[in-house]
Amino acid sequence: MNKKLVGTLCAIGAAVCYGTNPLGALNLYTEGMNTPSVLFYRFGLAWVIVAAVMLFRKEKLSVTKKEFLTLSALGILFIFSSLTLYLSFHLMPAGVASTILFTYPVMTAVIMLVFFRERLRLGTVGAIVLSLAGVLLLYWGDPGGALNIGGVILVLVSALTYALYIIVVDKSPLHMSSFKINFYVLFYCAAGMALFALLSGQTLMLPPTPRSWLWVSWLAVVPAIMALVMMVYAAKYIGSTPTAILGALEPTTAVLIGVLVFSEPFTLRLLLGIVLILAAVVLVVLAKDNRTSN
Repeated sequence: MNKKLVGTLCAIGAAVCYGTNPLGALNLYTEGMNTPSVLFYRFGLAWVIVAAVMLFRKEKLSVTKKEFLTLSALGILFIFSSLTLYLSFHLMPAGVASTILFTYPVMTAVIMLVFFRERLRLGTVGAIVLSLAGVLLLYWGDPGGALNIGGVILVLVSALTYALYIIVVDKSPLHMSSFKINFYVLFYCAAGMALFALLSGQTLMLPPTPRSWLWVSWLAVVPAIMALVMMVYAAKYIGSTPTAILGALEPTTAVLIGVLVFSEPFTLRLLLGIVLILAAVVLVVLAKDNRTSN
């Protein structure tokens, strides 16, 4: 299949999968689990599943020193991105956090422009503007009063580290399967959450009910394994900026979950926001592949 088509489909799939993060996290918080516990079991279970897949595929775990350093950087970036986002859910509504998180396509585009001299074409700028406008419409007038400054800072850190994660995947010379990359990334993330729990004086709590285990399994498979595996292919095949722009489908997914699962009203404003985001997606899909070879 055409690599651009595969990359685009993977970016869309990764965004939709990652957009289900609040669904699992908020349900587990309701069950009484703390943030490091939710993330430890999310990443730990995901790592076990990926390890089993690699064992079945008979993939070797050996990496070069350069590859190890790159994988370590990816692991550390994703630790910070996930932890800060999940902590922000305690300080502001998940929908508002998702809106602020979507600053990462702009961060990605600026970093690529400044450090990698990637040209920003009119279609790319248009797609960013349309997607940002659409995301703002999705949450315009969302109740909650003044924003918590600590929560805003946490989400901005999450957005920046997520943007850097996408760029490192795009630009790094990792010649290995997506499963092997995420074997190391997920291991770093699980270990990082255990370390955070230790340093912050919190206890790693076992999921208390079968329902909790169901949500942990959801977080491990959908917004962890599926999203991360597809993200690698997306960044490699279509580049950092288009992958980030297609991430507009993350908050769209969150809105649709609210409508379909929690019976939230579907308004004309929401419809217009989704239409603008889909228009941005179409612009990215139709855009000519401008990536320069490394």
